[in-house]
Amino acid sequence: MPSFDLSRRSVLKGSMVVASVISALRPAPSEGQGKRIKLAYCSQLLCGVPYEVARSAGLYKSHGLDVEIVYTRGGQSAVQALVGGAVDYAATSLDVVIQAYANVHADLRRFAVTGRLPLFAVVTAPKTASQIQTIKDLEGKTVGVSALSNADHALALFLLKQANADATKVKFATMGVNLLEALRQGQVDVGLVQEPALTLLQKSGARVLVNAMDLADARRYLGGAYEFMGVAVRAKEFEPRRPEMVELTRALTDALKAMRTMSGDQLVAALPREMTTGLDLKQFGEIIARHRDSLYPESATIDLAAARRVAQSLIVGGLIKPDANISGLHDTSIAGS
Repeated sequence: MPSFDLSRRSVLKGSMVVASVISALRPAPSEGQGKRIKLAYCSQLLCGVPYEVARSAGLYKSHGLDVEIVYTRGGQSAVQALVGGAVDYAATSLDVVIQAYANVHADLRRFAVTGRLPLFAVVTAPKTASQIQTIKDLEGKTVGVSALSNADHALALFLLKQANADATKVKFATMGVNLLEALRQGQVDVGLVQEPALTLLQKSGARVLVNAMDLADARRYLGGAYEFMGVAVRAKEFEPRRPEMVELTRALTDALKAMRTMSGDQLVAALPREMTTGLDLKQFGEIIARHRDSLYPESATIDLAAARRVAQSLIVGGLIKPDANISGLHDTSIAGS
């Protein structure tokens, strides 16, 4: 079973990663003199839209909070930073939090949700599009993922199991942020990509095997909504922080509602310029607007059925034990259930 690393060394490393990313990409505090809190997330563009809309629109401030967004390299780093005390909250995909909670007993509580589908699509390299037409065809092929045990790897293992494919015959290559070019150049046969990589690869002739960002595909391959991005806190601080957690959840709910009426250009403008440098902003705005209704819920309420699908996928993928008990991870008293 791949391990989720929350050793003392990894926690310290996570804190150092936070520090290095802060220096590379300035933190973004909201304006005002509210309660100062630090919230980490994985810096993936689509993951962060609700958090950045809340920041840029002054929604944190309107709820009495001064939120400093801390940009980390991946969800594991965000969770490590939370466990290590470098931040107050971590906004990550649910699978990362489940692995930390179930495998290494990280005492966390998840209380709000901002994403209801995985932000990934399984796509071939342009040159392998004719040979690879189904998930079953991945046997004997090389699949690019960001890192082992990350959300994309977990999703791939689940899809392979559902397709009755032998995962031991699939080679996983950890590509980090270089996956788009690796696929374009045919260095890997298939990859799990986010936007705008998906759109760019489709234009280059790649084949989409599963688009988990599409609600129809999610229903077909995953069984329905699949809890993704959400906010976690250290369990021991849950009650002392309850009032600010209520306000944080209200701010994010306001952002989710506002996103429904924002144009693509407005959504892109909410993101820090450092994160969108080099992108075709008009194209990316169209991408966000196209996926918005599928990816983002209208409230921050936890969907326990969708959360159970994530846990089941991790069991199927061998990333948590079949008897793992995650009943204490979710707290619905802040955003409801």
